Amino acid sequence: MDKITLGTRKVSIEFPGVKALSDVDFEISTGTIHAVMGANGAGKSTLMKVLAGSNPDYTGEVLYNGNVVELRNPAAAKKLGIQIVYQEVDMALIPTLSVAENVMFNDMVMNMGHKQFINYGKIRKDAKEALARLNINIDVKRWCGTLTLAQKQMVLIARAVQNSCNFLILDEPTAGLDPAGRDEILGLVSKMHRELGITILLVSHSMEDVAEYVDRIIVMNHGAVMFDALPKQVFAHYKELEAVGLAAPQVTYLVHELAERGLPVDTQATTAKEAAQTILSALREKNVI
Repeated sequence: MDKITLGTRKVSIEFPGVKALSDVDFEISTGTIHAVMGANGAGKSTLMKVLAGSNPDYTGEVLYNGNVVELRNPAAAKKLGIQIVYQEVDMALIPTLSVAENVMFNDMVMNMGHKQFINYGKIRKDAKEALARLNINIDVKRWCGTLTLAQKQMVLIARAVQNSCNFLILDEPTAGLDPAGRDEILGLVSKMHRELGITILLVSHSMEDVAEYVDRIIVMNHGAVMFDALPKQVFAHYKELEAVGLAAPQVTYLVHELAERGLPVDTQATTAKEAAQTILSALREKNVI
């Protein structure tokens, strides 16, 4: 059985007149990529903030490696190696500082707190190593205010990894990016999972983005868990997803339409590659090609 890195048991939160989370249970296995998905107001951001220590007024239990933990402030989460990169990247970066200074910002603050001299040569060296570790090709001397949105996301991810992160929460990391930028960020996420063994929770509303990259999907609706399953299993409920304001990947609709027209395709195909393979196989079976 997989070791469970993080989970919740009957976690609930109530705001005045609204139950934002209602008895949420889930488990995330070590070294996996999970997605938490839902339409606006479904509860995914509230859940994310509970795990990051930013929503202290929850009831129920948060479990970390099998032990109940109190995540009542961000420091408690960071102490466990839980880091978060919020969607509002410009609020988390200091645009007038360099890439190196932003990546190594926590180290710089600690040095200043102890009234130690900041060795900027070492800051640049350590930042360059942190970026190289993730194959991020950005000049550490550049001002962060000159970076693209995707590059800013990468700098924040590198900072999180540099700060002893073993569980990374990414809040809508592809929002506002063009297709190339989305592929860049999701490719980086995949690399971190594959090569560094970091457990990742990807918060998103886009099924298209997660279809190829995640191991499991948690779908939230009205503060409760609607689905918690493998991507193929979740996408099989595409009509139910539509009813709660979500859309399955375009591939899902394509293969279902072809199946309805009599082509023997695998309706569980979720990526373009899988769709191409099953369509070619079906066409050969029908002697079309």
